[in-house]
Amino acid sequence: MSASPAVILFDLDDTLFAHRSAVARGIVAHIEHIGGFEGVHAPDAVTLWHALEEKHYHSYLEGTLDFEGQRRARARDFAAAHGVQLEDTASGVWFDDYFEHYIAAWTLHDDTLACLDALEAALPGVRFGIITNGDPVFQRRKLDHVGLTERMGLDAHPERIVTSGALGFAKPDARIFEAACAAFGSSPAETVYVGDRLRTDAIGAAAAGLTGVWLNRGGAVQPDAADAAEATALGVLEVAGLDELTAALVTR
Repeated sequence: MSASPAVILFDLDDTLFAHRSAVARGIVAHIEHIGGFEGVHAPDAVTLWHALEEKHYHSYLEGTLDFEGQRRARARDFAAAHGVQLEDTASGVWFDDYFEHYIAAWTLHDDTLACLDALEAALPGVRFGIITNGDPVFQRRKLDHVGLTERMGLDAHPERIVTSGALGFAKPDARIFEAACAAFGSSPAETVYVGDRLRTDAIGAAAAGLTGVWLNRGGAVQPDAADAAEATALGVLEVAGLDELTAALVTR
């Protein structure tokens, strides 16, 4: 692709939006609020809650659970691991209570807005969009809450928020990247996709013909050999923070 991409698409959770930190703060606040979890080691609770989210959210993406079902499954499994049994309705109430604490912790990553500013300064006319694996209403709610809908120009172009829940297929399926390009009328060759998961985001995008950028915050993740080799072959770029993104794209 050229050094001046026309469109830059972003993953939402843990790329622009600080999802994992909100989850961690939310679950700790929730179990402290409801009681019955005295003596539970908070870091262990956070680790378990993240693992259950990964497990059951993928069941939702695969179509084996609906959106509400994966929420209730997470609540039931977490409570059961601590000796508390929840019936189906009660698990929904439990998750709803947790969710209020999660919402209270919603925020952007510290480097998000500065990254958007830097890209617009270096690439006049660049357009932004979102590709996210998730429910369209829920993900739009996050974007609205943290101000990204307006900041990225998505209020005027809601079709540029591309979600697996609306399309029926999820990253890394090439069709979701193709749908996003179609929403902009851009070719894959002039489009960039930035995400925090190497295979799901960066490799998936690159395999669909986009420039895939892996946001490996702090360089903390060491990919396995197969993923690393495929990423190299596809020309995936790696940045350790969004503050590195503009330079990586301009100098490419």
